[in-house]
Amino acid sequence: MTEVPIDQALIFIVSGPAGSGKTTLCERMIAELSPRIQRIITATTRPPRQNEINGVDYYFLSHEEFQEAVQKEKFYEHAKVHSYNYGILKEEIKNKLDQNIDLLINLDVQGAETLRKITQLDPELHKRVISIFIMPPTVDVLESRLQGRGLDNHEEIERRLQVAQTEVQYWTSYDYCIPTQTKEEDFACLLSLYVAEKLRVRV
Repeated sequence: MTEVPIDQALIFIVSGPAGSGKTTLCERMIAELSPRIQRIITATTRPPRQNEINGVDYYFLSHEEFQEAVQKEKFYEHAKVHSYNYGILKEEIKNKLDQNIDLLINLDVQGAETLRKITQLDPELHKRVISIFIMPPTVDVLESRLQGRGLDNHEEIERRLQVAQTEVQYWTSYDYCIPTQTKEEDFACLLSLYVAEKLRVRV
């Protein structure tokens, strides 16, 4: 296990198109560095997939429950992505940061942009957010990966590919960009960025 300094807890945002490998990278980071770093569990109106557990994979909310949470301003940010609503609960972040736990979140570009803007105005989160974009090699590779997952039908894959072509244009707004290579190389790069940010002095 890689040793990292114990300092102020940070929030790491990882974004990239569906099929870029970001979910696999995030899961491995959590597996190898937990409990020092944990994932942010987001709320969603998407129905759970097979083996997904409420409160572990997501907070699965009905449309009515989600809208009630929006009205009560319980989210740092929320957005509609791939036909479903997703949101980051304020309580989920603050409770873990108070325990000095680093946080990792797999977030779409729209949500990442919103969260960055919010944290710039929040004294508790200012300068504690690092954003990383996972850049896929080609659209053809993305299509192959999406088909290989076996999670979506043809129409959904085509829609996700169209979204991906828009998302990759936002990579310049991130602190870092990792051009994907092998899974091992991508993970080594992400881990290096994590350690470097933990060592950096924030003023």
